[in-house]
Amino acid sequence: MKLSEVKSALKQLKTIAFQLPNGELVPNHFHVTEVGKISKNFIDCGGTLRNEEVINFQLWDANDYDHRLHPEKLIDIIELSEKTLGLGDSEIEVEYQGNTIEKYALDFDGTNFLLVSKQTDCLAPDKCGMPVQKPKIKLSELNKANSCAPGSGCC
Repeated sequence: MKLSEVKSALKQLKTIAFQLPNGELVPNHFHVTEVGKISKNFIDCGGTLRNEEVINFQLWDANDYDHRLHPEKLIDIIELSEKTLGLGDSEIEVEYQGNTIEKYALDFDGTNFLLVSKQTDCLAPDKCGMPVQKPKIKLSELNKANSCAPGSGCC
């Protein structure tokens, strides 16, 4: 989800809720403790130089039960960050404390912001010797018109 999409969604909401991949909601007294721009320059396993930039939101489950972040306040924080940090319309990455600092992609279902699990991946499988996976085909789905019938003499 891009920053412009987050701002657009916030304008439609009366309250903000973030939902974890297991369906639980982040406690409603959370704070957004950071909005940042993260640049990553790296070389993948195939030797290709890569550059990535994401906008990072850090959520913190505070023990401040009397306050709640409202959509208009988060929009203000985002707009200040855009001006101060020169944020573009990049993808959002969300940090949240689990067993360690967990990083999630972000989506929106019309009501809640969804924290979506991220996975590692090989970015250059063709260059680093990763075998190409063969497609799995069910025998029952093979085109029967192209197969030999018993006694047809085609085999």
